[in-house]
Amino acid sequence: MFGDLFEEEYSTVSNNQYGKGKKLKTKALEPPAPREFTNLSGIRNQGGTCYLNSLLQTLHFTPEFREALFSLGPEELGLFEDKDKPDAKVRIIPLQLQRLFAQLLLLDQEAASTTDLTDSFGWTSNEEMRQHDVQELNRILFSALETSLVGTSGHDLINRLYHGTIVNQIVCKECKNVSERQEDFLDLTVAVKNVSGLEDALWNMYVEEEVFDCDNLYHCGTCDRLVKAAKSAKLRKLPPFLTVSLLRFNFDFVKCERYKETSCYTFPLRINLKPFCEQSELDDLEYIYDLFSVIIHKGGCYGGHYHVYIKDVDHLGNWQFQEEKSKPDVNLKDLQSEEEIDHPLMILKAILLEEENNLIPVDQLGQKLLKKIGISWNKKYRKQHGPLRKFLRLHSQIFLLSSDESAVRLLKNGSLQAESDFQRNDQQIFKMLPPESPARANPRYGVPCHLLNEMDAANIELQTKRAECDSANNTFELHLHLGPQYHFFNGALHPVVSQTESVWDLTFDKRKTLGDLRQSIFQLLEFWEGDMVLSVAKLVPAGLHVYQTLGGDELTLCETEIADGEDIFVWNGVEVGGVHIQTGIDCEPLLLNVLHLDTSNEGEKCCQVIESPHVFPANAEVGTVLTALAIPAGVIFINSAGCPGGEDWAAIPKEDMRKTFREQGLRNGSSILIQDSHDDNSVLTKEEKWVTSMNEIDWLHVKNLCQLESEEKQVKISATVNTMVFDIRIKAIKELKLMKELADNSCLRPIDRNGKLLCPVPDSYTLKEAELKMGSSLGLCLGKAPSSSQLFLFFAMGSDVQPGTEMEIIVEETISVRDCLKLMLKKSGLQGDAWHLRKMDWCYEAGEPLCEEDATLKELLICSGDTLLLIEGQLPPPGFLKVPIWWYQLQGPSGHWESHQDQTNCTSSRGRVWRAASSQGASGNEPAQVSLLYLGDIEISEDATLAELKSQAMTLPPFLELGVPSPAHLRAWTVERKRPGRLLRTDRQPLREYKLGRRIEICLEPLQKGENLGNHQVHIDPMMTLKCQQEAHPQLSSVCSDSLPSNRFIIAPVTLPPYSTFFILVSPDISVLTDLFVSICLPLLEYKYLIYSLLYP
Repeated sequence: MFGDLFEEEYSTVSNNQYGKGKKLKTKALEPPAPREFTNLSGIRNQGGTCYLNSLLQTLHFTPEFREALFSLGPEELGLFEDKDKPDAKVRIIPLQLQRLFAQLLLLDQEAASTTDLTDSFGWTSNEEMRQHDVQELNRILFSALETSLVGTSGHDLINRLYHGTIVNQIVCKECKNVSERQEDFLDLTVAVKNVSGLEDALWNMYVEEEVFDCDNLYHCGTCDRLVKAAKSAKLRKLPPFLTVSLLRFNFDFVKCERYKETSCYTFPLRINLKPFCEQSELDDLEYIYDLFSVIIHKGGCYGGHYHVYIKDVDHLGNWQFQEEKSKPDVNLKDLQSEEEIDHPLMILKAILLEEENNLIPVDQLGQKLLKKIGISWNKKYRKQHGPLRKFLRLHSQIFLLSSDESAVRLLKNGSLQAESDFQRNDQQIFKMLPPESPARANPRYGVPCHLLNEMDAANIELQTKRAECDSANNTFELHLHLGPQYHFFNGALHPVVSQTESVWDLTFDKRKTLGDLRQSIFQLLEFWEGDMVLSVAKLVPAGLHVYQTLGGDELTLCETEIADGEDIFVWNGVEVGGVHIQTGIDCEPLLLNVLHLDTSNEGEKCCQVIESPHVFPANAEVGTVLTALAIPAGVIFINSAGCPGGEDWAAIPKEDMRKTFREQGLRNGSSILIQDSHDDNSVLTKEEKWVTSMNEIDWLHVKNLCQLESEEKQVKISATVNTMVFDIRIKAIKELKLMKELADNSCLRPIDRNGKLLCPVPDSYTLKEAELKMGSSLGLCLGKAPSSSQLFLFFAMGSDVQPGTEMEIIVEETISVRDCLKLMLKKSGLQGDAWHLRKMDWCYEAGEPLCEEDATLKELLICSGDTLLLIEGQLPPPGFLKVPIWWYQLQGPSGHWESHQDQTNCTSSRGRVWRAASSQGASGNEPAQVSLLYLGDIEISEDATLAELKSQAMTLPPFLELGVPSPAHLRAWTVERKRPGRLLRTDRQPLREYKLGRRIEICLEPLQKGENLGNHQVHIDPMMTLKCQQEAHPQLSSVCSDSLPSNRFIIAPVTLPPYSTFFILVSPDISVLTDLFVSICLPLLEYKYLIYSLLYP
């Protein structure tokens, strides 16, 4: 029945069994609760292990068993750490039982877990959900422990405590010969049927004799014939702990079904076994046993629940009664007034108190319940509490059912609970009178030192976790809006500078008082002078509005009902910036859309409708709109549809003009139309419908992209901003005459102006929520739109992505970057681990890499519609950069490299070359063109210096042929737009301070002489043509004209600290050059020393 429940697992045997069928262990969000008033720990039920828990608690509270188990040290049982060693013999079951007992004794938690113990049994999750018989479990557990403890000092533990013997004798009436047979037992099994109690059952078994006579004679071996005889049984040896199991489960051979005996069965708290023993010459105290434990089974033969009553011999628990205020009996009226009628226990008790002798038939109880509360038990309570009779049985400490369960009585007190439970007992354990134990009220007694240390460390960890959890559960964030940094504008409060500087975030303990909060804010705001008033505010569309002032400094923040993330306005309670502030929900500012006819420059009204936002207090009169727009008299229309394009407009009568905006039902975002009473150009028809003078487009194009044949390729669907996307999709399927099955497997995707399909739109959105403009095009595609917890992403391989070539994938927003990368690689058919993800930026270029591979897409703010790029190459470790290195050297008109050694031409075929084309038609004096040669990648720490980067770059294989003497003969530039960009100065400066980013590329320029440019030096290089600079910097085209031919002037980039570049026009004529340099450069510089170099072709 138990499978491999207690097959001992040694480390010399295969350990595969440990992981077999092991259930998933979910990580608890909060630490376990501490022990309650009794200072005892329970055992957590794994689903159907109540029988196991009852037996384990009984063994735990047995001092002799617990102390004998603790006496076995690691030298006999082994260590958990050695269970995977091939030659180690680790006895898993006793080790796990030791740890469980130590947790029950010392670990400060409400309930211990038996997960590790059942895992050592080899249990699967199915085994933990099945209910078993506690008697059979007891026998199998004892047998497994005996097997596990063979070869240790505890090999006789079970026999020493629970083993007894019974002798069965047959006495011949003729020759008085005695034939006997001895039986061993760990528990006595006694009958229940037709027996009133335990003593009667023992008397029938061990005192009364069975006589063989008449037709049932006994064959005597001595007499060698059939004779009369008497058969009897006696207890020969009594164990220290006598376990008695009751045979309550029987089989009815007539009905062919199992049943449980539920008759009354009594047993004493102390029993004398002398009449049932073979030897009676010992002292009477040797035969007296005290009741120690009673395991109760509630339920039937096919299921139920076990619990146990145990005598606390060592006084490990606290059994003093807590002082509780006695509650007087309540009647039904009191319950209704206190709104406690939802509790069935209280309502049933109140009904029974009104009955004579507190007795009523169960059927009438249900009728009275219906009459009192107006609803039957089945409709109100059955779903949560089950049938009425079952509920009464479960609360036997309050209600007493008759034997046929037809009537119920209210018990005056709960003292009958134990008696009622004991009448349904399943197993009792009797214990000999014990001597005084040294473990009395000392839970640490006998526990091995390694378990004491383990429990002490676990208690410290639990205290830390509880403190952290308590802090997390009892603190919340408050957003403090500082009054001096706000001003009243356009009907609401707005920050003077920015929202960031005006709002302070404060984490505060909600158990503290409002006065404590005020004092903390006083300490934070040292500049505050005068009174401080705290008010609850709220951000509304119009701005910030103050609702209620917090009063009562003695109240806790919980009592003031301040919520987590609440906005608190800190001010003097009267004015802000000299303006008196109205507070409360009545004067809440409303942001309304006001529509009126436009006025031309000549003062004439045209048919163009202007929509403008205006803010009004909710308690202001509607007529104030005319005053705000400077219209002396007019008609106000309210759009009940909630949008300007709606059809239901209603004019406000003159008698209602003095009503407030709230009384008219206006809310934030409501639209009102103002029409001058003297204006004949109405934008409404006589039926007050919106006409087409607003040139409103009320249709969408839907194209069939489902790859299914249809008569129409595109249809025109009429819609409004409040139309659901689902309705548009279904209407398009009908008008395209497609299959109805597409309704469950299709979606609408917007099409941009380049013809690209965008992210699918959820069916639950309106056109306004989906931000779809009227007149736009949608594609009807196969596949469902992503749910609210999913993301629709585009992805492509490499950084050079052509629009429209991306692939698509739908993933959960909680998926990690690593798992998302695996899915994309699988879908694109790529293999290997040398890949990483980058997010495409708004320039359609590869952005920063997604370095946190364990972070979720949601945490990295990845949204639907984003494009991710699969880039080859693994990411460098944190704190390192992977830098592509380029060779930058001016190239002459003939196309060969210009160098003092002219050796770089031999490497031009080894890498990629970026080359900027020179201007055509140039004269022979054409300057050199810009070209970059790729040398390779280096991986370097962000804390390394620029000189170290140059040194590491010189170790690249192509660099060895270039003949650069030292890093000082290299000038480093960033690569921007495939050209040298920013000049990197100061060789001793760490790379981190340059703020290069993770997409940095470096080009190195060879120098004839070593240099180390500082922050106060200027570099001028006029060797790039004006046309090239115009291509890279379009803003320079404004300074070019026919009067400045490009072959006469050279553009000179001037690099200045802090790392900025400006350009000047330089003529080859030295006089012009000097004049330009002095007139343009020198006024911009405020440095004592200026170093520049002028290079000419």
